[in-house]
Amino acid sequence: MALWDAEHTVVLCPHPCFLGPGQPCDCLSPLRAAAEQLRQKDLRISQLQADLRRPPPAPAQPPEPEALPTIYVVTPTYARLVQKAELVRLSQTLSLVPRLHWLLVEDAEGPTPLVSGLLAASGLLFTHLAVLTPKAQRLREGEPGWVRPRGVEQRNRALDWLRSRGGAVAGEKDPPPPGTRGVVYFADDDNTYSRELFEEMRWTRGVSVWPVGLVGGLRFEGPRVQDGRVVGFHTAWEPNRPFPLDMAGFAVSLPLLLAKPNARFDATAPRGHLESSLLSHLVDPKDLEPRAANCTRVLVWHTRTEKPKTKQEEQLQRQGRGSDPAVEV
Repeated sequence: MALWDAEHTVVLCPHPCFLGPGQPCDCLSPLRAAAEQLRQKDLRISQLQADLRRPPPAPAQPPEPEALPTIYVVTPTYARLVQKAELVRLSQTLSLVPRLHWLLVEDAEGPTPLVSGLLAASGLLFTHLAVLTPKAQRLREGEPGWVRPRGVEQRNRALDWLRSRGGAVAGEKDPPPPGTRGVVYFADDDNTYSRELFEEMRWTRGVSVWPVGLVGGLRFEGPRVQDGRVVGFHTAWEPNRPFPLDMAGFAVSLPLLLAKPNARFDATAPRGHLESSLLSHLVDPKDLEPRAANCTRVLVWHTRTEKPKTKQEEQLQRQGRGSDPAVEV
């Protein structure tokens, strides 16, 4: 039956519900609701089609490198057969990180040709330093590596340079000017580093921390975090140390280091307390800044390169047929 609604539109009612002249059809309201739903769907489809035709927004641009705080990576190194291999691997990781300054410190009286050439070819912004470890602090023949801390003089020489005390033998010789935003990280030459780690540490305000893999006789060692705060440490060896952290497990803001001129590594610190000898001058454990997803991700590993076996080389040398010493390895 044909009906007219309030807008004089013909509405066909499929049901025998016409109640007579002047009486409204009781199914007119559902029909209006259905028509409104169709109209809304058509409108939404039109909006989606318009969105598809619209060009996508430009991706967010990362900050310009000049706007980023500088990461100062301090690496002690010493002469041995695998030194170049270790430094090449590390330098190529560091080359992936923007706004980075490499402080490479040799355990030597002066710069060696091997390290000087490697730095010059690296393409990195670098400062080359050198200081010889005193004889009393050097490992004696047959002593295991853990008996005496290594790299102490070299790390302290890098701190001296950052504090405008000179000592650079090549590369960038001027220390960062006052007010420079930056962070200092102590990266040994034999560890393995994820590029992500450096972005985790870049915005450190005081001292930031994270886990380190394959260290301390464990799968990993590092801070325990609850509600965004460090509440303890996952470690098996001397857990009561002030800061039971590996050297690779923390970074320090440059302004904090410069504000604490007496903060240094202590070569006489008991075994395993070298990190604590520095950090105890800088921060309380409760104020450590957890990184790497609240210390649930491992982004650095305490790897060690196997000492090469050179028996055949020694045999050939005795015969006068050893490898050409002019070829740098």
